[in-house]
Amino acid sequence: MNYSKESRDLDFAYKVKRALNESAENIPSPALERLAQARKLALARKKQEAPVSVLAIKNVFAGVNGFASQGMGSWFGKVSLLLPMLALVAGLFGIYEYEQQQNISELADIDAAVLVDELPPAAYVDTGFTAYLNKAEE
Repeated sequence: MNYSKESRDLDFAYKVKRALNESAENIPSPALERLAQARKLALARKKQEAPVSVLAIKNVFAGVNGFASQGMGSWFGKVSLLLPMLALVAGLFGIYEYEQQQNISELADIDAAVLVDELPPAAYVDTGFTAYLNKAEE
């Protein structure tokens, strides 16, 4: 919504509120008494709110586990910090190894293509042949 539409809506709401307040002052007293009785009856019939029970566990927020009461000096506290770190390092090492294998595989495919090709490998390092290939592409 743009600002002008919001301000127009707000102005309209204030006008409606003012009109309702002015007309509420002109309501006859018998109607006011009936409205008051209807309000009392509605409040009497209102469903009572049931008490809400909430289970709150101590120290289970922001990564603090139930063993925090033992302190971080205990062996379990140290292990609970060490295990995620080891998992992270192992995961990063696995990703590195996977990427290295992919790189080796790509280089092996290139080597196989060069060896299977009809040209001898010496042709690829010859600067004159490279110039010939570049000229042939143009």
